[in-house]
Amino acid sequence: MTTTVNISPTSCFGVASHNLFVCKTCASVWQDGKSLGESGGQQLLHQLQHLAQDWDLRDEFPIQEVECMSACNRSCVVAFTAKGKLTYLFGDLAVDGSASAVLECASQYYAKPSGLLPWSERPEALRKGILAKIPPLSQ
Repeated sequence: MTTTVNISPTSCFGVASHNLFVCKTCASVWQDGKSLGESGGQQLLHQLQHLAQDWDLRDEFPIQEVECMSACNRSCVVAFTAKGKLTYLFGDLAVDGSASAVLECASQYYAKPSGLLPWSERPEALRKGILAKIPPLSQ
């Protein structure tokens, strides 16, 4: 039996079928209730956006900033989501040196019909720090 999977860049509603969410508040330094300087999450986001300019999936897998993903004690945090696939939430990512691993792992996620990312196949920077693997919504 052969199963065909149609991976299209957008749904019928014009919404991307895959998303990479990046917490931009992660690894903030606070003083008197105000954030000082650029957070680690913002730095990671900028690195991802810069690397994604040459990424084959830049149009199919948009990078979206998120104000907070409520994993403050495990920053920096990113998530991979797609309709009909597992959702992954990763934390404890290094500000420097993990952006290319995030895009590599996102590419693996994109290529897998279920989104399953076995530990042994993930880039080293994303083997630890997995915060959640959430089942897909029922179709």
